[in-house]
Amino acid sequence: MGLLERLRKEWFILGIVLVIAVARLEPGVGVKGGPLKPEITITYIAVSAIFFNSGLSLKTEELTSALMHVKLHLFVQIFTLVFFPTAIWVFLQLLSITPINEWLLKGLQTVGCMPPPVSSAVILTKAVGGNEAAAIFNSAFGSFLGIVITPLLLLLFLGSSSSVPFTSIFSQLFMTVVVPLIIGQIVRRYIKDWLERKKPPFGAISSCVLLMIIYTTFCDTFANPNIDLDKFSLIIIVFIIFSVQMSFMFLTFLFSTRHNSTFTPADTVAIVFCSTHKSLTLGIPMLKIVFSGYEHLSLISIPLLIYHPAQILLGSLLVPTIKSWMVSRQKALKLTRQPKAPVKV
Repeated sequence: MGLLERLRKEWFILGIVLVIAVARLEPGVGVKGGPLKPEITITYIAVSAIFFNSGLSLKTEELTSALMHVKLHLFVQIFTLVFFPTAIWVFLQLLSITPINEWLLKGLQTVGCMPPPVSSAVILTKAVGGNEAAAIFNSAFGSFLGIVITPLLLLLFLGSSSSVPFTSIFSQLFMTVVVPLIIGQIVRRYIKDWLERKKPPFGAISSCVLLMIIYTTFCDTFANPNIDLDKFSLIIIVFIIFSVQMSFMFLTFLFSTRHNSTFTPADTVAIVFCSTHKSLTLGIPMLKIVFSGYEHLSLISIPLLIYHPAQILLGSLLVPTIKSWMVSRQKALKLTRQPKAPVKV
């Protein structure tokens, strides 16, 4: 991972900490009806800006080379959007008898329902030297699937806790996510050369807008006098998140490297990161739409806010180890494929 990208991610994580602190001091600024008017600026303008920005930055021409790797795509999408949320649901049935805050547990379920991110999985795959094209395709395709599948999963596992009708959820998602993405892609076609030449800071722009969304979410939390978050539950949730990430990364590694697998070592790298990473950029706006007006929205959002920096931290730490494995594995495969020299009699 490049130094600038690493620093950007670290500053983003620090920004999350700062907005939480500021939200504690001035909880009324970002709540509905406050000076920031989040019911308009966040619900419509900020979310749309993020996905217009994503549409501008997404290089769809890079996805064509990975399009035909159907088996890999099926593995990643089924693991991410079927196995992951189902496994979390089973795990939470066991945790439901513990004293852990029930809304944080529901937040863990929302993490499981999220699609893969567009950025972090691709960056880490590239840092290792894995199949970057496959990572780009699955991150982008997973995000598009998530627009439809994630709300269905949230309603299936958690139920709709808001007064927003089912059709309104999808219509709002379509107008604030799908339409800006399409417009961004159309605009990109006309200014592609300029974008390649100037290289605008798309990541930084999205991060700043996302920080604003996170800030208003926490303002809602601390403006609620009935909020009840104990330190024990928070510490346990952090431990569970790291454990889940490690377990699922190991599981995808085992599945993709078994003897009858046709995946290359580079494919395995993309699978490990794309199957286990979850999108904060799509997740927080989606939660705000699906659970609009719900008093426990911020508590439900906390596990996702923890999962995002945790996946970047854990992935960065594992990059050297995974890269060493991939290089050695590729060398071993080359040696086994080399034709043996004929023995002279």
